[in-house]
Amino acid sequence: MRRILVGLVRACHPEPTAAVTVGAALLAVVVGRSPAGVAAVAVAVLASQLAVGWCNDALDAGRDALTGRADKPIPAGLVSRRTVAVGAVVAALATVPLSFLSGPRAAAALLLALVSGLLYDWPLKFTMLSVVPYLVSFGALVAFVPLGLPGAPAPPAWLVVAGALLGAGAHFANVLPDLDDDARTGVRGLPHRLGRTGSWVAATVLLASATGALAFGPPGPPSWAALLIVAGTVVALGVAGYAARTAGSRAAFRAVLLVAVADVTLLLLAGSRV
Repeated sequence: MRRILVGLVRACHPEPTAAVTVGAALLAVVVGRSPAGVAAVAVAVLASQLAVGWCNDALDAGRDALTGRADKPIPAGLVSRRTVAVGAVVAALATVPLSFLSGPRAAAALLLALVSGLLYDWPLKFTMLSVVPYLVSFGALVAFVPLGLPGAPAPPAWLVVAGALLGAGAHFANVLPDLDDDARTGVRGLPHRLGRTGSWVAATVLLASATGALAFGPPGPPSWAALLIVAGTVVALGVAGYAARTAGSRAAFRAVLLVAVADVTLLLLAGSRV
């Protein structure tokens, strides 16, 4: 049983699952959700992330075995493909009642994010529309949090746009290390069609745009912290662009991840002004 539980944890893509869940819960705190509301956000988002992560690994089990991905729990024999698939179905079904703990309008947003994420797993990951689920899911996810406030107030446009841009940028950054393995197994998403350089450029433009939306979108002048993050983003991307000219350099990928972390920080700072 312990082996299966470890396999399920590893199959859910634990790092992004934890990051998105914690980020959503922190955003719920800063927008003013009650303690019960914060808990409702956390469990609903966790269930949706588990569903998408498990679905992804169940569908990719054959490809992972073909490329020798010993780090993946299904090819490594920690857990069966069927168990992971069943977990995905259970988590997806659980997301429905859990999302309604935040009200019907909020539930509609989170369920849109869930369906969009599942559509990425199949079939959109293999098409030039692979970035669309990231735009939709992250935009809907940040909308879900304030929609659960009393009166279900509409989230500001800048917040939804920033969330969508952040998600799209993360898509390109996340795929960069796996482009070669994906190409060998027939994955032809938009990053694969753009290539390594094109994907890095797309990631930086999208994440820099998210930074701008979060810094200058909220009403009133931007805070000093926001301006410092914007300046740091420009410097990090400039240095990475120079370093990326060296063959084998991972500076561009690391810089994109750094900017993504900065954007999440800005998202939490901006959430208090929703």
